[in-house]
Order: sequence, then C-alpha cells, then structure tokens
Amino acid sequence: QLKAGYNVQISTNDQIITNYDLYPNPTDTRTLPDHLSKFQYLYGQSPESVTADSGYGSEENYHFLEQQGTTAYVKYNYFHQEQRGIRLKKYPFAKEHLFYNDEQDCYICPMGQRMNNIGTTTKNNESGFEQTVTKYQTVRCTGCPIRAVCHNGKGERIIEVNHRLNLYKQRARERLISDDGIAHRKQRAQDVETVFGNIKQNKHFRRFLLRGTKKVTIEFGFIAIAHNLRKKAA
Repeated sequence: QLKAGYNVQISTNDQIITNYDLYPNPTDTRTLPDHLSKFQYLYGQSPESVTADSGYGSEENYHFLEQQGTTAYVKYNYFHQEQRGIRLKKYPFAKEHLFYNDEQDCYICPMGQRMNNIGTTTKNNESGFEQTVTKYQTVRCTGCPIRAVCHNGKGERIIEVNHRLNLYKQRARERLISDDGIAHRKQRAQDVETVFGNIKQNKHFRRFLLRGTKKVTIEFGFIAIAHNLRKKAA
C-alpha cells in the first residue's frame, strides 16, 4: 500500500509560490509556525495576513499569528457547520451552545442549573505549547427530564473549556464572516488550491522521484520554480 511520505506546505500570492516546506507529519496543524518562520527568514518580515483552512485552526497557531501581528483568516474545525446551523441542530446541547456567565464564572445548563468551576489544569501539547483547561460541573443531573439527550455519562455533567481558544475562535469568526474575510476565503480557494491542481493534474507530478527529505525538498523546489516561471510567462 502506498502512503504519503511527505506533507508539502506552500504559501502563495496570486498563484505564485512564495514559500514551501516538506514535513513528515500527516496533519497540517503543527506545520504553520515553522512554515511562517521560514517565510520571515526569506523576506525579512511576517506576512500582513494569512488565510488558511480549518486544518490550521488550533490555539497554538492562533496565538502564534497574534504574537507575529499577522491578521488571521483561519477557520476552526466546525466553522462551516456552525455557519450553516448544522452543528446547533445536530448537537443542541454541546458546550459551545451553553450560556456562560463571565462575572460569576459559571455556565448555565439547558435546564437553567449552574455549572460551577471545579478546577483548572495546565498542560503542554506535543510541541510544548501550554494550554489551560477549566472544568465546570452541574449541581444536580438526577431526575432531569432531558438528561438522556444532554448527558449520557454517570454522575453530574462535567464540561472542559479552553477559554483562550474560545476567544481566538470568536475573533476568527468575526474576521471570517466580515466582507474582508469572505473575500480572503474566496481568494484562498482559487489561489493555493489552483497551484496544487496545476502541478498534480496539468503537469502530472504526483510522486517524488528522489528519496530523503533533503533531496525531495530540492526536487519540489525545481517544481516550484517551474510553476512560477510558467505562471509569469503566461
């Protein structure tokens, strides 16, 4: 069985490849900070804005972009479901749909009960990024008429909330649904996806011929140069 050996990451501007990298990890989430750091090394500055799909919408990436002063038009994993109302319809009792009282630091369950703060924990993810999660627990779920659809676990319902991530998602949502955000999202679809489509479909480049990260990186560099030259000549 053939499996992808390299995760190719590119930055584009008007379908011109401005930066590229290859990574061994199959997911995109943890590639963004390193990829943009190399962009900064190449051009001496961070990009003014970054538009990316939901594969990059993590707390670590939002935090990195904010620290760099880069405007982030980056979706989170359920952005489209949220905008279409699918998530609310499918998961009406999900924690993001519960009311949060900021002054009293408590959530209100669907039946109007308080969900009190029972503790906060801090942990580091695989890349060493620190995340803080707070737990909230209902006072009493026994006898609740909607327990079966709200909470299937034993005992009282407990939810875990990452407040900083929720804040980043709120900011991302406001940007993404703005006029500028909609324009950036449309541009991303016809910008970077077209580049990959041209290389793979039109130029029939679907497999690397060399082996090893160093050689494969050089090989894709030639592909990027050829794409850019052809794009400029068109």
